[in-house]
Amino acid sequence: MEFSEVVRRRRMVRNYDPDRPVPPDVVRRLLDHAVRAPSAGFAQGWGFLVLETAADRDRFWAATTPGGGGRERWLAGMRKAPLIVVPHANRSAYLERYAEPDKGWADRSAERWPVPYWYVDTGFAALLMLLTAVDEGLGACFFGIPSPRLDAYREAFGVPAEYDPVGAVTVGYRAPDHRSPSLRRGRRPVDEVVRWGRWS
Repeated sequence: MEFSEVVRRRRMVRNYDPDRPVPPDVVRRLLDHAVRAPSAGFAQGWGFLVLETAADRDRFWAATTPGGGGRERWLAGMRKAPLIVVPHANRSAYLERYAEPDKGWADRSAERWPVPYWYVDTGFAALLMLLTAVDEGLGACFFGIPSPRLDAYREAFGVPAEYDPVGAVTVGYRAPDHRSPSLRRGRRPVDEVVRWGRWS
C-alpha cells in the first residue's frame, strides 16, 4: 500500500473480529517498526508489553476498566481485540543518556528538557504501530489507561516503577463499528493550523 493511502485510511478502530488472531509475523512487524521510531539521543527509552492470550487480555481489561461510566458499547468492541500492546516510556533512560560525555547533562535533571521527550518518542512508536496495522490490512486504536487505574494495571502485570504506560494499542481485523461522535467536528483544514514564516 502506498504511504499516502496508509495515512488516509488510518483511523481508530473500536470493534474487532474476535475469531481472527493477528498472525505472529504481523505482530513482529508491528514491534520491529515501533522500535524504528526516532528517540532523543537515540535513548530508545521505551518498553512494550504484548498481550495476546485471552487470560492476559482479560486481566488487562479487569485492571484498567473503571466501573460504569456509560462506556459499555465502546468496551464491548474493544474487548474483542486479539492483541493489545502497551507502550511504556522510561524517563531514566533519557536522563542517563544525556548524562553521557557527548551530551554532558551530568546533573540528570528532568527540568533541562523543554518537553518530556520520553513520552513524545514513545508516542512516535505507538503511531508507527498504528500505521503498520493499516498497512497490514488491520485496524488499531490508541487509547489511554485511566489514571485511577494505573496502580491496578502495574500490579496486574508487574510493571517496574520507571516505566510509565503512555496508553495502549488494540490491534485486530476490523468488524463493523460506530463512528466516533467526535468526528462530527470535522478535520481542521491545513490553512487553519499552519503558519508560514511567523505566527502573526
